[in-house]
Amino acid sequence: MVPMTLAEVAADGDPATEITGAAYVDNRRPVPGGLFVAVVGERVDGHDFAAGAHAVLGSRPTGAPTVVVDDPVAALGRLSRHVVDEAGPLVIALTGSQGKTGTKDYLAHLLDTDGTTVATRGNHNNEIGVPLTVLEVTRDTRHLVVEMGARGVGHIGHLCTLAPPRVAAVLNVGTAHLSEFGSREQIAQAKGEIIEALPADGVAVLNADDALVAAMSSRTSARVLTFGADGDVCWRGVRLDELGRPTFDLGYAGEWHRVTLTQSGAHQVGNAAAAAALGIAAGLDPAAVAGRLSTAEPASRWRMEVHHRGDGLVVVNDAYNANPASMTAAIDALVQIGAHRAGRSVAVLGEMLELGPDAAAAHRDVGRYAAEAGVDLLVVVGEGASPLAEGARDTRGWRGEAVGTAGRDDALRWVRENVAADDVVLVKASRGAALEVVADGLLEKGERNR
Repeated sequence: MVPMTLAEVAADGDPATEITGAAYVDNRRPVPGGLFVAVVGERVDGHDFAAGAHAVLGSRPTGAPTVVVDDPVAALGRLSRHVVDEAGPLVIALTGSQGKTGTKDYLAHLLDTDGTTVATRGNHNNEIGVPLTVLEVTRDTRHLVVEMGARGVGHIGHLCTLAPPRVAAVLNVGTAHLSEFGSREQIAQAKGEIIEALPADGVAVLNADDALVAAMSSRTSARVLTFGADGDVCWRGVRLDELGRPTFDLGYAGEWHRVTLTQSGAHQVGNAAAAAALGIAAGLDPAAVAGRLSTAEPASRWRMEVHHRGDGLVVVNDAYNANPASMTAAIDALVQIGAHRAGRSVAVLGEMLELGPDAAAAHRDVGRYAAEAGVDLLVVVGEGASPLAEGARDTRGWRGEAVGTAGRDDALRWVRENVAADDVVLVKASRGAALEVVADGLLEKGERNR
């Protein structure tokens, strides 16, 4: 964070208390010299945990030096805008229904050689998380990469007032959070606010393969740069190795450069191309971008993590989150890896949340997709995910098996007892299902199956 005293934060702040660390909201992970933001939630009041903090931003006094404001979250946002204006990094923002984190991680890796880069960590993409990310910026920060999410129309527009982008991307418009928006068109309306926030000399990076995204070009006066199979930044000749890792040629302005990714799944090509477009928009050399993409290692947990157990079992932990598009992409990767192994492809899938009234049909469609793709064994976790099994079983000609389990523990027990060393297991569901427990359990030291 840009160092400042509490008196600089607010007129009634203590001039003797200087903030030198970032802001934080979790007292279990204090930041030395940082600013603890006391948020009042439905179950927990942050003020009750302010003891021992270096400095506090809250709505009432605490035992630590405190700046008292009417609304700590609103004040946090205003403070983040002050830091952006003071430090002046190039702000690059991105949103989308899926692929945000993968694209953000690729982009942060690309930018890191061009100067100090601060990027969103975890799920810090809302009205609290975005300011927390911004407040990691120092005067040495050259790039600020901000992932932005929305629960309704107007949310992203507000986030853009806290960290005004000069380069911004909409990756796609899917069905994640459909229960909150009601339609894909409403999701597109909300996502496009990130493009509307750009200045005339900014760059809008849009997905040429998504009609709702491509149409957003009319919502900005900024220069438009597209990515996709037929975009300004494009790809050709995708090949996957035995672990589903893509090699392809990345194209821009008539030049082609070879890229070999270290992460599994053909969908990584689109994420990498989106990151490349953002990097090029930020002024990076296309050849250097291709080279850096080939050295990018996974930076976020539980996203297509490929693990090899001691006996040979391969476990793909993609348990961070899920929606229909990311589910089918992960299933494709599972089948690709399974095609190079002697055993079975096993999909351990839980519920996809926030899909609205069509949730059951969406689950059945994914189950059907898994069967048609050739998954050998589908293990469904929890009652809410049971339509996955229905869809698979109703698929004509499928010779696989669908098994229903009551929850994480039941699923882990069943899979432990029924998978073999030459199988490959995919574990995936929405965050609320916490299926990383299953993946971790399968990888426990000393675990050996038939």
